[in-house]
Amino acid sequence: MTATGRVAVAGAAFDLLTAEELLSLVAEAIKLGQGGTIVTPNIDICHRLRADPASRRFVAAATIVVPDGMPLLWAARLAGMPLAERITGADLIFSLCAASLANGWPVYLVGGLPGKNGRPAVAQLAAARLAERYPGLAVRGCALPERFDPVAGDIETLRKELTDADAKVIFAGLGFPKQEQLIARLAPDLPGTWFVGCGAAIGFAAGDLRRALAWLQRLGLEWAFRLISEPRRLAGRYLSRDLPFAIALLASSLRRRLRLRR
Repeated sequence: MTATGRVAVAGAAFDLLTAEELLSLVAEAIKLGQGGTIVTPNIDICHRLRADPASRRFVAAATIVVPDGMPLLWAARLAGMPLAERITGADLIFSLCAASLANGWPVYLVGGLPGKNGRPAVAQLAAARLAERYPGLAVRGCALPERFDPVAGDIETLRKELTDADAKVIFAGLGFPKQEQLIARLAPDLPGTWFVGCGAAIGFAAGDLRRALAWLQRLGLEWAFRLISEPRRLAGRYLSRDLPFAIALLASSLRRRLRLRR
């Protein structure tokens, strides 16, 4: 299945799709027995793509590539190549579950953090909350990361579980590029299944992580909200790498726009 022509921004080529169009493409493909992969690069992933050819190949090979991050939309607009809209993994885990309920597609969760202090694993919490939010949704199960190595270890047990589950949509929330590495290993054996590299979305669905308010997201400040929420984990990545990269990207896009006007 081919989505659309793509627009290159920050080292990734994005499909010109709205969220509604993405859901329609997935639904049509599933009707035809076709699977695929969805990746949602953000600024951090785009920074990684510059130095990691393997990561670039994962993104380029995806069936659908959509932008997760307002700076990417701003940069594309400044450069005169606007993208359709921001579509995040945290959005897709809900919109695709709603579509799965409407169409009778079973879903499966792979990833999330292990449980602590006797609490269930995050994927188990997410599965329960999604089933509660969408009564009748067929959540066929969840696989926890301590049970498999996404990069090079044995995944035969996981492969069998997913095959037996016959899920049409699998959310892989291991972080980039581990989730894409795992998807690349599993997808050939599940040709009718859609894999979504969803990052922290399983944590959001579980209620384990909080999302920024919609107006903060529109202003491109979700990163600041997450930084305040998880300063130890995110400060180095956001402040020393992602923020300078985003500023440089916007400046480069503005220079390109000015050159085109001359």
